[in-house]
Amino acid sequence: MSPIDLGIFVLYLLAMIGVGVYHHRRNEGAEDYYVGGRSMGATHIGLSVVATDVGGGFSIGLGGLGFAMGLSGSWLLFTGLLGAWISAVLLIPRVKNHPRLANAMTFPDLLNVTYGPTVALVAGIISAVGYLGFTSSQILAGAKLAEGTFVSLDRETALLIMGATAVGYTVLGGLKAVIYTDTIQWIILMAGLTLFGLPICFHYVGGWETIRSTVPPEMLSLTAVSPATFVNWMITILPIWFVGMTLYQRIYACRDAATAKRAWLLAGLFEWPIMAFLGVVLGLMARVAAEQGLFAELGAATVGQMDAETGLPMLLRVALPTGAMGIVLSAYFSAILSTADSCLMASSGNMVSDIAGRIGILPDGKRLLRTSQIVTLILGAVSLALAWVMTSVLDLMLYSYAFMVSGLLVPVLGALYWRKRSPAAALFAMVTGGTITVVLELSGRVLPLGLDPNAFGVSAAAVVFVFVTAFFGRTVREDARLGGYARSEASPH
Repeated sequence: MSPIDLGIFVLYLLAMIGVGVYHHRRNEGAEDYYVGGRSMGATHIGLSVVATDVGGGFSIGLGGLGFAMGLSGSWLLFTGLLGAWISAVLLIPRVKNHPRLANAMTFPDLLNVTYGPTVALVAGIISAVGYLGFTSSQILAGAKLAEGTFVSLDRETALLIMGATAVGYTVLGGLKAVIYTDTIQWIILMAGLTLFGLPICFHYVGGWETIRSTVPPEMLSLTAVSPATFVNWMITILPIWFVGMTLYQRIYACRDAATAKRAWLLAGLFEWPIMAFLGVVLGLMARVAAEQGLFAELGAATVGQMDAETGLPMLLRVALPTGAMGIVLSAYFSAILSTADSCLMASSGNMVSDIAGRIGILPDGKRLLRTSQIVTLILGAVSLALAWVMTSVLDLMLYSYAFMVSGLLVPVLGALYWRKRSPAAALFAMVTGGTITVVLELSGRVLPLGLDPNAFGVSAAAVVFVFVTAFFGRTVREDARLGGYARSEASPH
């Protein structure tokens, strides 16, 4: 990499730290730190939501899908569009207009309102562990990308750079720093890919005629995805929009329900079609380059010798000129950091509010803000250490994330729509759904109809929830249910 590219990349990292320092001086308490003072607008929140959701995994993963299956891979993020818009209609009004959630800061606060503190505590532990693992995976992804791009950079140094940057501005500035850096990072990602990555790579591989003559026709079709694959994407991604701690923090950060709805609608459009097609088209062009033997100098003589997700980074490395390389690499690093910082804030919020707070060991006032920053720093250091030395532990923590998704969806839907309330049903559903999903994931077996383990975990959780609620639940008044406040957004209660 040239000094110009390196300089652009270093300036990007310093700018992110600068945003953290700026908001560090403006934060006055834990409410500023974790929910942005509850006064943020739709544009910043919407861009932060899509930056967090797409992140490094989807950015690199979409390139891999484009490389392997072509344009049909774009349907992966169509599930993000559906998830954003469905939750805008079904979830946001009920959460944002509920009076007992007026001071909420975390996702388990919603479960506390419906099921009580024990369920909220268990959910907080599951969420904290899962998001800590996800933070580690994003830092590791950034380090691998940096290691593969900077010839003289080793993995350990790359981890320190990525980890220190993400943890640094997150610890200093809290959620406001995360959201504003997410906005900057999303603009960098969009500008880098549309103004530099896409046109330069398109020209490099020979244009449309070369693309059409090089890849199979089905790679240029939108129908080359199996129903089972599409259903599995739905099952895996849609629940995130109802149980993701990162998303609840942003709902609470919005000034009102209407602002949150606009933010979610904006995020959905950016996910699909904008980011979806950008990612898979770049991956498709990487496939064309590989078929032409343009990666031979990098040690990938044929398509069969390549990991699909390495195709896009290789294309950027060989195609981009000096200057453009630094901008586009900053774009991809921004995608990775925008997820890492949000997941770190989520884990910190769970640890401080849902675990320490519920067992009564938190200070008040300014000391709470300082404690929150210290906890975030400690968790950031732990996530960096996990990414550094123990990928097996990292795998276990990512299984915790799967446990969270499949275990918590049914209790949330029960809080919104079920006429009976049973803390026992929520706990049993959490344990049953999460355990079945993780066990099936670990087994490695091909499941009936080719479905994802989440389908069986969520189904089992629903059966257990209904059964236990029928015997042990108690019916609550309509105006006492979480969902009761959604029917009248002007409710005086």
